[in-house]
Amino acid sequence: MVLSMDRWVGKVAIVTGASAGIGAAICEKLVENGLQVVGVARRKEKIEELSQKLIGKSGKLHAVKADLTKEEDILGAFEWVKDNLGPVHILVNNAGIVQFGNLTEGDTESWRQVLDLNVLGLCIATREAIKNMKENNVDGHIIHINSIAGHKVPNITSFSIYPASKFAVTALTESLRLELNSLESKIRITSISPGATETEFLETSNVDPNDAQLAKAFKTVLRTEDIADAVVYVLSTPPHVQIHELTIKPVNEEF
Repeated sequence: MVLSMDRWVGKVAIVTGASAGIGAAICEKLVENGLQVVGVARRKEKIEELSQKLIGKSGKLHAVKADLTKEEDILGAFEWVKDNLGPVHILVNNAGIVQFGNLTEGDTESWRQVLDLNVLGLCIATREAIKNMKENNVDGHIIHINSIAGHKVPNITSFSIYPASKFAVTALTESLRLELNSLESKIRITSISPGATETEFLETSNVDPNDAQLAKAFKTVLRTEDIADAVVYVLSTPPHVQIHELTIKPVNEEF
């Protein structure tokens, strides 16, 4: 199997949750491989800062502000891409959130925030990307950044509704594959499921710093560039190859 990113050079990729962590690392890798990358997030200024650092690379990073829990923001982002860059070839659904708490005494609004972003936001962005691809006869690629928590619930009780949201992503990946098959579409769908990864995930959340289960889970971690490399790998495979699920764990991970 010959791995090559050549057919994506100059094409448009949308990456959600692009302001930091895994999303920013994915943007950087795709720009280095010659793509026109649209980073979508609430913190547009962070994406613009990264864009300046990538000047001189083969591709280019464009910043678009959007709250992925709001459908009108998602639609606006896709409209901006259509008006300014052209057809979408790749969508990386990276935006996600965890609200630490529990199920027995949890807060309804925090549950809703997780589901709105991790599930509904992903669904809306996917729908819009595929609509754009079909209108332009593009055999594109949808990539969901999932989690090992989307396949097996880790013994971290403070994760609350988070594993359920990621199990939904696993189901949505297979449902979309079957739907695309029924349409005889050549659009590919991939779920990438990282284990513990060193991002600002914990710093920007409501995590309890004394949570022993979390400390154990994040004792050994992946780097954000490891996940970005995985995205490049699945995109590099020939058009007839579909990496349906790619699970990545750090060596000696507890779960």
